[in-house]
Amino acid sequence: MSDAKRVVYYNGEFVPENEARISIYDSALMFGDMVFEMTRSFNKKQFKLREHLERLYASIKMVRIPLAMTMDEMEQAVYQTIEANAPAFGADDEHRVMIDVSRGLLSIYQDIVGGRPGPNVIIADFPLRWTVAGMGKLFDTGINCVIPSQRAIPAYLLDPKIKNRSRLHYLMANIEVSQYEGDNNWALLLDPDGFITEGTGDNFFIVKNNVIISPEGRNILRGISRAYVMNELAPQLGLAVVEKNLEVYDVMMADEAFITGTPFCILPVTALNHAPIGDGGVGPVTRRLLEQWSHNTGVDIIRQIKDWNLADEKKRAEGPSPYSFKGQAE
Repeated sequence: MSDAKRVVYYNGEFVPENEARISIYDSALMFGDMVFEMTRSFNKKQFKLREHLERLYASIKMVRIPLAMTMDEMEQAVYQTIEANAPAFGADDEHRVMIDVSRGLLSIYQDIVGGRPGPNVIIADFPLRWTVAGMGKLFDTGINCVIPSQRAIPAYLLDPKIKNRSRLHYLMANIEVSQYEGDNNWALLLDPDGFITEGTGDNFFIVKNNVIISPEGRNILRGISRAYVMNELAPQLGLAVVEKNLEVYDVMMADEAFITGTPFCILPVTALNHAPIGDGGVGPVTRRLLEQWSHNTGVDIIRQIKDWNLADEKKRAEGPSPYSFKGQAE
């Protein structure tokens, strides 16, 4: 990676990443009143950007942020941000774009503190490898999904189809699950009726008798990766897809399971609450889906992440690593 510094698109201007700021009186800070999207590239080409933007603008409409910027203008701003940051990316890096839209200063503060009125549009672009740090081994071992006491918020209280920053319940679930022994435990939330919904940044699937089954799209964020599996990959492989309510029993009786998310695409789920799913190994349908996704994009998804992890391990041996967090997955 070069010595070039990353910049952030901030309401039509580019500012150094470490200088990007919003007011402490912004509605995002006061209420978590911000919608967002996070994308990724393959071979530095954005994947499903338009679909991410369509979901972003659906979220903007649902929470009624009065944004004048059109979707086409937003798309252009994303590509401008990628171009501005290209010198800071290594040859093997991929772009992880983060788009945040807040309502801006609360009206009661505008005349007191000054500042720019109206919504804020903030677009950041950083290496995807940050988000998948340490995940390479999970393609071999799978993850153990743990059901925490924290429940998903149902759509009749706060619609999860709106991709928003009010995600304290996700964090609480992650904190609870982090107390379990092992480093491959990921939260899987139930709704108040006891049905499986989603992870804290990923969508969940089971496979039974060669049929891919997803929880209904009612109480979940309808992921872009989820839609890609259901509407494109599965038909390519001649696999049937069903959406229905899933109970814990259904997961325990499944042949295999997996999750989907933008940064890692697909990760196998080999256990639920430490009880093996199927034979406890990575299932054949999960492997086929990953292979097809890699073929479609021209990137060996597993190899790419494992290579990043190996390179980062070498860097850690030489000093502290900058890659130390999990980002939002969908």
